[in-house]
Amino acid sequence: MEVTTREAGMADAAAIADIYNQAVLHSTATFDTQPRSTEEREGWLTCRGTAHPVLVAEADGRVVGWASLSPWSDRPAYARTAEVSVYVDESARGSGVGAALMAALLERARDVGVHALLARVCTENDVSLRLSERFGFGHVGVMREVGEKFGRLLDVAVLELLL
Repeated sequence: MEVTTREAGMADAAAIADIYNQAVLHSTATFDTQPRSTEEREGWLTCRGTAHPVLVAEADGRVVGWASLSPWSDRPAYARTAEVSVYVDESARGSGVGAALMAALLERARDVGVHALLARVCTENDVSLRLSERFGFGHVGVMREVGEKFGRLLDVAVLELLL
């Protein structure tokens, strides 16, 4: 599968919502428990600054994944720290979409002056842990039983990458 990445636009909001909602409803890739609407994602895209881009991956003319940098904190001292998110459509998993998005996101992070990238990953999400490690993220620690989803208490690994 040939994958290209680009900056997300308003026309991508429905695809971003669909891909995210797959994770909301069927996985522990996010601890959100309620699906997000296209309109909510449009608002989310509108509020993004240049320091916190959203990228999409396309294959065969359709969006098959997205990634974003989000503020770690609203406190000014954390301005050069961002949290990484990567989501891949169920139909495209295992085809290199996540890696293409992560590579593009790291490049954009450098371009916008981010120094520290953080990732919070459910410890049972082996795919996301391996992807993060492949790109040089190191383990900071594990927060035990901090999330609850699907009737289970879940641990979250915290990973970091200094650029």
